[in-house]
Amino acid sequence: MRVFARTPIDLAEQRVPRGRVYLIPERCKGCKLCVVLCPRKVLQESREINAKGYHFPEIVQGKGEECVHCEFCAMVCPEFAIFTLEVPT
Repeated sequence: MRVFARTPIDLAEQRVPRGRVYLIPERCKGCKLCVVLCPRKVLQESREINAKGYHFPEIVQGKGEECVHCEFCAMVCPEFAIFTLEVPT
């Protein structure tokens, strides 16, 4: 967990949402917007190449549970190749 200079008084009472990332590699055109904008750095560029010849994103080893379902990745993806769903906690 990160340490911030300012912490909300009721932080312990707040529920942090959790999400699961879903990728559709064949739609990806390798823009990397999702990788760059992920606030928890859950995504990275894969070594694999899809049928279009692009490196698509993948979940960083061991970080799959760190997604906070912010949906930045889905909002910025021009090809609708990635989305998240909230996981009940």
